[in-house]
Amino acid sequence: MGNFGKWIGGGLGFVMGGPIGAVLGFLVGSMVDNTTIQTRHYTSRSVQTAQGDFGMSLLVLIAAVMKADGKVVKSELDYVKQFFVAQFGQSSAREALVLLRDILKQEIPVRDVCIQISRNMDYSSRLQLLHLLFNISNADGVISQPELDAIEKMAGYFGISSSDYQSIRNMFVPETDSAYKILEIERNATDEEVKKAYRRMAMKYHPDKVSHLGEEFRKTADEKFKKVNEAYERIKNERNIN
Repeated sequence: MGNFGKWIGGGLGFVMGGPIGAVLGFLVGSMVDNTTIQTRHYTSRSVQTAQGDFGMSLLVLIAAVMKADGKVVKSELDYVKQFFVAQFGQSSAREALVLLRDILKQEIPVRDVCIQISRNMDYSSRLQLLHLLFNISNADGVISQPELDAIEKMAGYFGISSSDYQSIRNMFVPETDSAYKILEIERNATDEEVKKAYRRMAMKYHPDKVSHLGEEFRKTADEKFKKVNEAYERIKNERNIN
């Protein structure tokens, strides 16, 4: 695949082993014969995630979510293709879809895959994975209950806090007081607490937090940042905060 090297970015590290490697293993030999891959070994969660590790993890998890309701239909693949084209361009989208179709044929040990990710991927990248899974599940305008259940379980296995999960979920599945939940505060918070929460969340979800993933993935982080700003604006307008 001509541009496969671009998709895996700075190299593959932890995904070449463990349960993710087992899912991808049968693909690697046939797809990277002409591609130079840098492998990296991770010994600490503080190490930033490589673009290749993130991209391969995302594809495996997308496959798991798509299979959550017991079936994979053409319309779902079409929605995923549209998402990848919009986010990453035609070339990378085409490669991603070829990989995804092969991964969908595999049995995916979801819990083990997520635990491998939690042990080797920095927290900001895990939050970005969660956001993208919601985004892709919502590509057809509806997130089914099996998909929601699957994503919630993944978030738990990732080690994502309950408040962070609820924050991102409310960006896609609004509940009562969703703006407050996005900012991870209660409705009875003071105006000053609202301002502090906004600054905290804006820092947590700032696109620079995932700049190490490369421009293709970084630009998807803009959506998360935008949702935080929109939530803050709704609360400001409701309370007449200057």
